[in-house]
Amino acid sequence: MSELITADLVDLDLSATTKDAAARSLAERMAVARRVTDLDGFLADVADREAQMPTGLDGGIGIPHCRSEHVNAPTLAFGRSARGVDFGAADGPADLIFLIAAPTGADEDHLTILSGLARRLMDPQFTAALRDGTDPHAVAALIRGEEAPPGEDARQEPPAAPRGAREESVGDAPFRIVAVTSCPTGIAHTYMAAESLVAAGSADGVEVTVETQGSGGFQKLDPAVIAAADAVIWAHDVEVREKARFCGKPLVDVGVKAGVNRPAELIAEARRKAERGEVAGAAEIEGADGPGKAEPGLGADHAHFGVRLRTYLMSGVSYMVPFVAAGGLLIALSFAIGGYETANAASVADRFAWGEADSWAALLNQTGSAAFAFLVPVLAGYIAYGMADRPALVPGFVGGAIALSVDAGFLGGLVAGLLAGAVVMAVQRVPVHATLRGIMPVLVIPVIASAVVGFLMFIVVGKPIASLQNALTDWLNGLSGSNAVILGVVLGWMLCFDMGGPLNKVAYAFAVGGLADPTPGSLKVMAAVMAAGMVPPLAMALATAVRGRLFTKAERENGRAAWVLGASFITEGAIPFAAADPLRVIPSVMAGGAVTGALSMAFGCTLRAPHGGVFVVPLIGEPFLYLLAIAAGTLVATALVVLLKGVRRTRGRAAQAAEAGPAESPVPVTA
Repeated sequence: MSELITADLVDLDLSATTKDAAARSLAERMAVARRVTDLDGFLADVADREAQMPTGLDGGIGIPHCRSEHVNAPTLAFGRSARGVDFGAADGPADLIFLIAAPTGADEDHLTILSGLARRLMDPQFTAALRDGTDPHAVAALIRGEEAPPGEDARQEPPAAPRGAREESVGDAPFRIVAVTSCPTGIAHTYMAAESLVAAGSADGVEVTVETQGSGGFQKLDPAVIAAADAVIWAHDVEVREKARFCGKPLVDVGVKAGVNRPAELIAEARRKAERGEVAGAAEIEGADGPGKAEPGLGADHAHFGVRLRTYLMSGVSYMVPFVAAGGLLIALSFAIGGYETANAASVADRFAWGEADSWAALLNQTGSAAFAFLVPVLAGYIAYGMADRPALVPGFVGGAIALSVDAGFLGGLVAGLLAGAVVMAVQRVPVHATLRGIMPVLVIPVIASAVVGFLMFIVVGKPIASLQNALTDWLNGLSGSNAVILGVVLGWMLCFDMGGPLNKVAYAFAVGGLADPTPGSLKVMAAVMAAGMVPPLAMALATAVRGRLFTKAERENGRAAWVLGASFITEGAIPFAAADPLRVIPSVMAGGAVTGALSMAFGCTLRAPHGGVFVVPLIGEPFLYLLAIAAGTLVATALVVLLKGVRRTRGRAAQAAEAGPAESPVPVTA
């Protein structure tokens, strides 16, 4: 392994006055050292990274960095400026400038060195020694960790393990915080924010444990540590991975630079939120279309297989839903403008008339169909991603595309995603030489895994799954009478049980999968699913309107919003009510959803749009009966929840009267 920095990469008299000039001056040293293969290409990557977020840090430090295909070895160049260079820090120009260059497939050993430097930059003795140094060789050795700043022993801290606070204080247990830090490249700010938070926590008597989600992967916090934490801090500029682990904790959510520059403020804010009892629920943690709920503090690697499988599947479904919404609504709009025959129109690339409505309808239909073509590959790709991270994306997408080519459809996409993730996880367990680690995630793993998944999908499992998919399609087409009603009941239960959670998503994904190649049976399923999903928020809105005294003030306010959410087919609008009183709300809305699903199937209602609520009613087969089914289910759910809440209220009053009765009842007077 080549040294990260040598004396030739140190400039103790950097004359540049702008950040671009400083980056070029240091990059030229890298080019001379043959660490950078294309100077202008590398500087363009540096500028792109700088445009995302300024890289200046408080304390006179500038740390421009990027990952680039024009770098052949992880490299660090250091420049010291007497005049200072503005890198966007709040406290002014930087006199210590580090240019970090990492190849696109940098191995973990080099990333360990880079992150170790980032942490040492938080040490004032280290930065003081850099400002006082006069020998480039000594400065390079200091940065490499081979020499210690005056007053301390040489040390190098491993960044891979989560950063914890110092030993617990004697007496009362300290306030505990778990944190996640990450930045776009995962090289510098990720680890500097971690070090900063730990140091600020130690100074304030707070125990801080940090999970650094950097370029070399991340080691998950122990679920027990998360469960014992009093609050959570996210200092990140990229998506936090496996967010559901932190549900139910007070959450401070900021950018990574806040973690570097304002750690004490973040810790104080976390303590205030904990004192007020503010906690982050599943909706706040994951968002309405997130990958689903999980038990707080339960990491995927530690969960039961069934929980992990559910998480993987929900990852794929959550990424698929935007394609469903965009493609489906565009197709539905095209039918509203030009009728169902629009689906058979000639390509608008060959013929398009600006003044004809049919041409615009065909344009919308073909654009929506293009979006729909991604459903199965995206589903498969992100199931694989949920299992094995970015290296699994390529084989997952390839497997999904093959599923379409062999007519394995939605079921084929599920299997392809699971196969791709499993193959990548197996390849990742194979020990390889350090020289190959850098190319494993970008070359070796995608090639090997795609070849294996292709063989399995084309030769082994593709045709059996296609036969199963065809059998399922034939069954849906033949649904009538009691069979259709029973399916409607089951789908209604699933949609309303967890209101946006795993069962809801499974039922929704089942319905949407049928739209890729629509048949009369699949269109009935889609109609029943959307109708049932509208019931929970509409029922809660109606219940708060007719019996407001049974609900709190906050619930009555949520009820007003639930009208719109229900009408828009956003089942999550009922979650606040279910969270507050699950034993009464969930069974009530499940009953209402079952009634709606059964009636929709019995009425033979059909739907070609995967979303839209009442706004796509004109596109529904038997629209008046469809609205009747929704109204019936809403009334059933409303009646049940009002009845159950009323019984609870009556029993509560009776219990209070019984408890107070003997002291307040008049005593009969006897002669």
